[in-house]
Amino acid sequence: MRLPRPVAALVVLAVTSSTSAIYVPLREYAGSTFFDAWDFWGNVDNTTWGNVTYLDRGAATQQRLIYVNDAGHAIVRVDNTTNIAPATLVNRPSVRLTSKDSYGVGTLWIIDAIHIPYGCSVWPSFWTLGTGKEWPHAGEIDIIEGINLMNNNQMALHADAGCAQAANPGQSGKTLNGDCSQDRGCIVAETKPNSFGKGFADAGGGVFAVQMDVSGVYMWFWSRPEVPDFIKTATSTSNMDPKAFVLRPQQFVLLTTLCGDWAGVPNIYASTCPGHCINDNIIGPGSPKYDTAYWEIPYIRTYIANDQAPPPSSSTGSVSQVTLTSVVQATPSGGANASNGQGTSANGARRVDGGLTGVVGGAVSAVWMMWSLI
Repeated sequence: MRLPRPVAALVVLAVTSSTSAIYVPLREYAGSTFFDAWDFWGNVDNTTWGNVTYLDRGAATQQRLIYVNDAGHAIVRVDNTTNIAPATLVNRPSVRLTSKDSYGVGTLWIIDAIHIPYGCSVWPSFWTLGTGKEWPHAGEIDIIEGINLMNNNQMALHADAGCAQAANPGQSGKTLNGDCSQDRGCIVAETKPNSFGKGFADAGGGVFAVQMDVSGVYMWFWSRPEVPDFIKTATSTSNMDPKAFVLRPQQFVLLTTLCGDWAGVPNIYASTCPGHCINDNIIGPGSPKYDTAYWEIPYIRTYIANDQAPPPSSSTGSVSQVTLTSVVQATPSGGANASNGQGTSANGARRVDGGLTGVVGGAVSAVWMMWSLI
């Protein structure tokens, strides 16, 4: 069963370059403190109806579903040790994280990933959820998402109804759906190799970037061999000079669910995987089926344009006290959306079939602009 979802939409204009700005460091999620700035879902998957139970931090730590490895990289994985017996309803332990802070216009986000979860029944995603309004009125941006044995990433943008992608938007990705008012939103598929799945892992991963500017939303992807020097050599204190964003401030969400209302749809599942999504994967031993169902993340970094008012200084370096609502907001602990605490109605039917919008190569592969819809 899937919930009905509100219509979502965004304008995608034919913009070929982003607004020029120097971006200075705001926050880094990395190393031993990576998990300190996130809330844990601690509930079943009641948004995309996957067959998982998202653990709280204590349980996830105890079961080694989250940890920092010897290289200092954050590991977020699906349980692959439990032997689950057949039952009417079966859920395998997993993890869903929501950032305590949210990021608005004038910010840049970069995620470096060495490994993204993949495998039959596996549905990972790294996305943002707008704050302060019920979904989809504050927007949603899907940055990394795919299912099962797909070999390419897809990304998307969702907001209020009434907009569509313009012709020739100046992107290098392949537009799969230009009508942003449809349930799945505007969809652009990554066309460059090694953006998802085994190919992504074998290439050593890659880097994804999103710029949220008054002129629009811009996304990039670089496979590991193509990561530009200005990112490769950057540290947590380096400035950034990219080239692209207008929704409500956004919180990051990192998760992996299983089956559910995209990966588990029979004809979609059968397009890349054999058997039955639940019976042949979730039920039974977790290994080797879920040995590749993990994230490995050296860092997630956020930046703010240097023409924005600087955030107040903090002895801890945290952004959680920033009150610039157009740039960074702290969200009440435990809530994916400030309007409803739990976030369940705000993103209760986040997507029907994984509608996304993607980026590719060193060029902007997806470009969006949204008029004053919010």
